[in-house]
Amino acid sequence: MANTKEIKDRIKSVKDTQKIASAMYLISSAKMRKAKAALDSTRPFFSSLKAEISRIFGYFDDIDSKYFYSKDYKGRTDKPDACLVVTADKGLSGAYNQNVIKKAEKLLGLNDDTKLFVVGEYGRQYFLRHSIPIEQSFVYTAQNPTMQRAREICRTLLDLYESGEADEIYIIYTDLQKNASESVQTARLLPLEREDFTDSRLSKKSGYEFWPSAKKVLNSIVPAFLTGFIYSALVDSFCSEQNARMAAMSAANDNAQEIIDNLSGAYNRLRQAEITREITEVSAGAKAQKQKREARDNRA
Repeated sequence: MANTKEIKDRIKSVKDTQKIASAMYLISSAKMRKAKAALDSTRPFFSSLKAEISRIFGYFDDIDSKYFYSKDYKGRTDKPDACLVVTADKGLSGAYNQNVIKKAEKLLGLNDDTKLFVVGEYGRQYFLRHSIPIEQSFVYTAQNPTMQRAREICRTLLDLYESGEADEIYIIYTDLQKNASESVQTARLLPLEREDFTDSRLSKKSGYEFWPSAKKVLNSIVPAFLTGFIYSALVDSFCSEQNARMAAMSAANDNAQEIIDNLSGAYNRLRQAEITREITEVSAGAKAQKQKREARDNRA
């Protein structure tokens, strides 16, 4: 059985761990607020881009674009030729990374020749360990989702699509829900669906001109729109990671407190037992001394 010194050392060690968990919780909270603010500042621009794409389709219902399925195309396979998987750079975030990996493996199983693009060191290490070839890994992006990094990723994927090396490109990321829960999402980046840009609320009044042509305007808008989508996915994933880490650190803090309470109880019981033993020894010694004095007095 442990003595009081060992229990005190154990309590100190758990308290130190609890401080680390609390600090990580606060850091994740601050990072999430900062990332959300950055996303909110850019969201109106990309919402406007989507509105303009919807407006173009409202004017020209039969317009053709290399970035969209044609109006009457029925040959969708939903088998990815390329896939962008967004994970974290590190763990300590509950099941966040495992949920993304599980969804990615399911999607990759639809096509053995899928070109894999990875954001996040956790995902890169996982796929390397399981001998799954990676086309390209975007380092430092998971912990620092910026517009510039989103543009670089978008350009890489667009080059692959425009060269004909990939007919369908998907992205797997984690979305932070309003109830503070994480949900892994699978979305097709390319080709886009025309139905996703149908908005009856937009004005279709005459008087708009598209120069040099509606098709060229559409094809110039789409890359910027996709950049915004990828940036949003990166930030959503980053916020989900921080939220998952906050939950994990909160649980770790609660578990540490429970361990401290149990150890404190054990320490108090052991200390009380020692005090009781010390009192008993003092009492027994006093009684022995009293008996010794009485025996001496009787002999006298």
